[in-house]
Amino acid sequence: MKTLHKTFALIALASSSAAFAASDFDTLDADGNGVISQSEAAVNADLTAAFTELDTDGNGELSKAEFANF
Repeated sequence: MKTLHKTFALIALASSSAAFAASDFDTLDADGNGVISQSEAAVNADLTAAFTELDTDGNGELSKAEFANF
């Protein structure tokens, strides 16, 4: 039973680390073009939910300035 708990704890830690890693601008800007597209934002559920609100100029991409409000 201890092994099972350790396994679940490890999975939870790995999942949260991956989500955290995909929360800075440069990591999310996978193609390096200086903006985050909706498809690039899709790796972060919280960012996806806030994308439209953050995209203040409505161009379908987040600049560093827009992302800074996240």
